[in-house]
Amino acid sequence: MEKKIVNTTQAPAPIGPYNQAVQAGNLLFISGQVAINPATGNVEAADAYDETHQVMHNLKAILSDAGLDFSHVVKTTIFLSDMSLFTIVNDVYGKYFTGSFPARETVAVKGLPKNVNVEISMIAAI
Repeated sequence: MEKKIVNTTQAPAPIGPYNQAVQAGNLLFISGQVAINPATGNVEAADAYDETHQVMHNLKAILSDAGLDFSHVVKTTIFLSDMSLFTIVNDVYGKYFTGSFPARETVAVKGLPKNVNVEISMIAAI
């Protein structure tokens, strides 16, 4: 199976040895995104609400570069620094989908890159 690498300047450059996304067959696997502003390379969000919006904008840019949108997403994973942020993140996240929602799990982890509170990865069907 052939793999196609997806990278866009409209989302943050990877901060490690990975790509923003990899297309394999009819699936697009998007690496976890945090609230880095792609224009500055910095985390500028003031709170989990702003972080989640930036994360979703980053994911939208990657989907768009692959010719897709949120309606193509079939699975997401949300990582939180603390489960007390669940309601805030859930409310913002839900506004980006119309119609049906993808499958998902949400987990709290000990730490996230750049000391952020939210990281989200996605799988989309092409």
